[in-house]
Amino acid sequence: MWVLSMLSALAGNTTIMAILAALAGGIGLFVAGGISRANKDTARRAAEKLAAVEERLEMDREASDAERAARDLPDEAARREAMRWARH
Repeated sequence: MWVLSMLSALAGNTTIMAILAALAGGIGLFVAGGISRANKDTARRAAEKLAAVEERLEMDREASDAERAARDLPDEAARREAMRWARH
């Protein structure tokens, strides 16, 4: 039963689904046979999309870590932390 709940959680996460779709597309291109110039361009674009998704996921993780840390700060310290992030 827990397997279904895990699969449901994974299917609901758009970032994970985008990564899986990019991987499935890359594997599909490889299995389809010889990679022509068009297929190379498609594979390159899929790799770029995958890199962008992974970067966005890492940014989300960093933001979540900062939000968890800021949650326990007093108001003035939270403002300073927010200003530091706003400058990035």
